Amino acid sequence: MSTTTQQLITRHLLGIKDLNENDIQLILDTASNFKEVLNRPIKKVPSLRDITIANVFFENSTRTRLSFELAEKRLSADTINFAASSSSVSKGETLIDTVNNILAMKVDMIVMRHPYAGAGVFLSKHVDAQIVNAGDGAHEHPTQALLDSFSIRERFGDVAGRKVAIIGDILHSRVALSNILCLQKQGAEVMVCGPTTLIPKYITSLGVKVEHDLMKALNWCDVANMLRIQLERQDIAYFPSLREYSMLYGLNKQILDSLDKEITIMHPGPINRGVEITSDVADSKHAIILDQVENGVAVRMAVLYLLAGQRG
Repeated sequence: MSTTTQQLITRHLLGIKDLNENDIQLILDTASNFKEVLNRPIKKVPSLRDITIANVFFENSTRTRLSFELAEKRLSADTINFAASSSSVSKGETLIDTVNNILAMKVDMIVMRHPYAGAGVFLSKHVDAQIVNAGDGAHEHPTQALLDSFSIRERFGDVAGRKVAIIGDILHSRVALSNILCLQKQGAEVMVCGPTTLIPKYITSLGVKVEHDLMKALNWCDVANMLRIQLERQDIAYFPSLREYSMLYGLNKQILDSLDKEITIMHPGPINRGVEITSDVADSKHAIILDQVENGVAVRMAVLYLLAGQRG
């Protein structure tokens, strides 16, 4: 892959709010090059051969962790994996102590998921390594937003001018906030849709449309990004039952076929089949859910590669 002379304006990837439109386009363009690499018989490049990356996950994750691991291996980086549930963190060790112990092993970059918003920002001020935020609480999930934008661009040719509806549990979603910021910076229009109890009060200050009627949102949009109901983050009942939620906000083939246009369906995963979307929608030609998974590796390769160019 040809190297780029352009650089990101930031040393870390802590959130989409720290990127400008040029950064986003640079990441997506670099990801396009890496996607070509991933479709070759030999899928590895030596770009990060001398870089050691620690995947530090204080919250369970399968998809994101595997995607980052694969991206790191495709770039020939050395990787170490750290799961907090089986570590000294459960014995009371602090975040800084934990990471400093890892850094003592001469780690260059840290990919971190943490249950608390701002954990990556806090860490970036206390350690030398570069930090990639793999999700912090209900705050941001920048690489998910970037891979979603990449998938939209791949489908339509451009993100600018597209109408994207983000539907479901906006209140507890780090994907929603990152997506809103990322899409707006590229010139897309964004609408959020869900029950009143799952739409945060501040959301209108971000310049998004708010809709509580699923059919109106679907008729408005080009792309519907169906979010997972995050029961593990809900400390009170935000709606009467999953069955009722599914009746009002679940997407099935019958609803999709009743629209007077074709729309593209996305989902950050993992899918609660039969709740947010039915299997016949998830597996239909309208859905680009598996494309999102494939594109996630290329986008994360691009992020790690461009950040590594900032070292020194």
